[in-house]
Amino acid sequence: MPTKTSQAEKSSRPLISEVEPFAAIAGGELQIRGKNLAGEGRPAVYMGNQTTHLVVAGDEFIVARIPDSAVVGELQVDSGGIRSDAFPTHLGIQIADSLHPVANPAVDSEGNVFTTFSGSRGQKSPVSLYKVDSNFACKPFVTDLMNPTGLAFDHDGLLYVSSRHDGVIYQITPTGNMSVYVEGMGVATGIAFDEEENLYVGDRSGTVFKISRSRQIYVFATLEPSIAAYHLAFGPEGYLYTTGPTTSSFDCVYRISRAGEVETFYRGLGRPQGLAFDINGNLYVAGSYKGHRGVIRIDEKRKAEYFLSGQGIVGLAFAPGNAMILATHNALFRVETGIAGRPLA
Repeated sequence: MPTKTSQAEKSSRPLISEVEPFAAIAGGELQIRGKNLAGEGRPAVYMGNQTTHLVVAGDEFIVARIPDSAVVGELQVDSGGIRSDAFPTHLGIQIADSLHPVANPAVDSEGNVFTTFSGSRGQKSPVSLYKVDSNFACKPFVTDLMNPTGLAFDHDGLLYVSSRHDGVIYQITPTGNMSVYVEGMGVATGIAFDEEENLYVGDRSGTVFKISRSRQIYVFATLEPSIAAYHLAFGPEGYLYTTGPTTSSFDCVYRISRAGEVETFYRGLGRPQGLAFDINGNLYVAGSYKGHRGVIRIDEKRKAEYFLSGQGIVGLAFAPGNAMILATHNALFRVETGIAGRPLA
């Protein structure tokens, strides 16, 4: 028969009913809703055995910031020495640091991740591109490329890299041999291939170029100039989606038809940057939404939701195994989302 003490503990035990958003990385914030979260004193929130920093601490609502040391995704609230049941969350793990990505990472068919040390414009760094293998070993891949920016693979497994320093798109073999693919792309930033393997390049001044497989260059579309970079991704219906953050806190994701006609797909994001699609046609964008920074998911009906919390995210890509790779200003993270990315056409 339960004792009075155990009954009291049961009635006062913290109960987590909801955690938002779906996922987070170090520095991100989780919103926790429930009952008896604070009790009569200040609660503590644990990710595994690591305590988090509490931004807001109430009896029914807590905002907890993920510490850099957190590696386990089970969350518990402790109130007066009584802990809640563990609530599963999708917590990203850092797989590389001391980097400088400025756009999406690229993932090859074997799950190797490629990213940049881009540097300030005109700054030459000792290593331009890094390769992170499936064991999360980060190794130099290319060493002689100024300001690498956008990355994309073609169907043959060749990696293409834009340089915002010289406006050149470089082609790189799996062994790291580099050659010039096209020149004259202005301040070349984001790049993407369509299903016919035409390459599209965003020039920060507002032009999106189309380069055919025979390397003929066309002006495909014109947009408002960006203060940072253009980021490109093709959706499942063949439209080119692009972001280019401006000084506005209410920026757009644009959609460009095969004929080069530009329309606003979604307005209301702060500094939207890298973007990618999942297999169901949902769009994921690095940026801020209603004051929250991280990754926003926008469905085919243009409904947005806060998907992942994190600071300084500039790009993302899906990897084999239903994982998402996130690039921040100085690191890469891997989040096991259970969501498959859109495969190459």
